[in-house]
Amino acid sequence: MSTNSVLKGVFLVGLGATSYGMLATFVKLAYKENFTTAEVTTAQFILGIIGVLIINSFQRIKNDNTAIKATKKNILQLMLAGTSLGMTSVFYYLCVRYIDVSIAIVLLMQTVWMGVLLEMILDKKLPSLQKIVAVIIVLIGTILATNLLKNEIELDWRGLFWGILAAASFTTTMFTANRIALGISSAQRSLYMLLGGAVIVFAFALLTQNTPFNFEIFLKWGIILALFGTIIPPMLLNAGFPQTGIGLGSIVSSLELPVSVLMAYFLLNENVNATQWCGIVLIILAIIIMNLNFAKKK
Repeated sequence: MSTNSVLKGVFLVGLGATSYGMLATFVKLAYKENFTTAEVTTAQFILGIIGVLIINSFQRIKNDNTAIKATKKNILQLMLAGTSLGMTSVFYYLCVRYIDVSIAIVLLMQTVWMGVLLEMILDKKLPSLQKIVAVIIVLIGTILATNLLKNEIELDWRGLFWGILAAASFTTTMFTANRIALGISSAQRSLYMLLGGAVIVFAFALLTQNTPFNFEIFLKWGIILALFGTIIPPMLLNAGFPQTGIGLGSIVSSLELPVSVLMAYFLLNENVNATQWCGIVLIILAIIIMNLNFAKKK
């Protein structure tokens, strides 16, 4: 693979990760305008599905309907996998309602050790020393990034609870998304996963929305949330990962962490001290360590 191709992949993955990193700050800003979690997630998924439907239509026209179409089995599998995508959005957005974005993104990054644990259970073998070291570094980084030692930040237990659940469901999403219906286009896969996620989101909205639904969310924040949460990142990451490889792509995608913290710092005026930055750097270092061999091979 040429250097230019790899650099292009790094650029695409970096942009995709940056888009994801901005998402939680936009959600927090929507909360400040008194929109509910149900309104935020519903708007994001409805507009996201419309956007991905349009992309699928353009691809069909471009390919003269010659692309491989999803079977009923593919659709069912992807929709089931998409339910974890819907749960990730709901849990993560509930998390940022109760705690700072800079802390919430650190909790979401617990997917590093959760992924290692899930892999160990599924493959029925112990993780390598490299992965164990990475997990230990992540845990140390988390303690520093959440400032638990100095106890300067009050952490609402509800935020911690939803944050850990978000990380668990995101881990499930990553594993299932990379193992099922790989023969069809990424746009089709995204569409059916979004439809599965929408089932969870709509059920959550019906159960929790106690006030009349404020449809202004669609114009004020829905388009931004759909673009940065469900349309742009999947497209860029799916286009970039084949060119970077999983190892290098995972390292570049860790940009999501500092971008999310910087967005919260500048737009939400969240305080992020030196200890927290050290923890964030450690978490990124752990991701690099975990994927270093793959990056070298690539």
